Amino acid sequence: MPKIGMEQVRRQQLIDATIDVVADVGLRGATINLISKKAGMSSGIISHYFGGKQALIEASVRFLLSKLKLETSPESPVGRLMKIVDLNFSNLQQADSCTKTWLCFWGESMHDNSLYRLQEVNKKRLVSNLRYSFKQLMPAERAAEEAEITAALIDGFWLRCALSRYNESKFDEAKRHIKNYINAVLENYSKHE
Repeated sequence: MPKIGMEQVRRQQLIDATIDVVADVGLRGATINLISKKAGMSSGIISHYFGGKQALIEASVRFLLSKLKLETSPESPVGRLMKIVDLNFSNLQQADSCTKTWLCFWGESMHDNSLYRLQEVNKKRLVSNLRYSFKQLMPAERAAEEAEITAALIDGFWLRCALSRYNESKFDEAKRHIKNYINAVLENYSKHE
């Protein structure tokens, strides 16, 4: 009889193994055998828990996306804006295995409809969260514009840092630039209000 709670533990082990394998060999090279071997399980367990490789890949991407959600929302709109930046540049999002997995995911999402939908959800959620906070500090039209710009800065800086082969100081510097941009926008808006 299986132990209670083991399914969730095994599912997470398979997700962690998938992220590591994708980082090593890419999405196309990540076979069920490589993933199950990395997780220390039989290859049949992937079908049992996920139904197949594609569902496991999607679950792994959803896991990474879940780490970008605001667990607890800071009281102030500025605090929320800064927390969003922090989440996108967290240690997990900087980890070599995660950066490589994200890069593979973004590239493959151009050819795979289910991964494309996940990317669209991620993009819309980021802009929506930023817009929500900016809207509390400025008119809706301006807030929407600043949300789009800030999201592009987050994605662009993260991509540049990831492609520079994991360099923690570059990620920290990028995070600082984005936060400085947000502060400058808010300061400039309050001066001209």
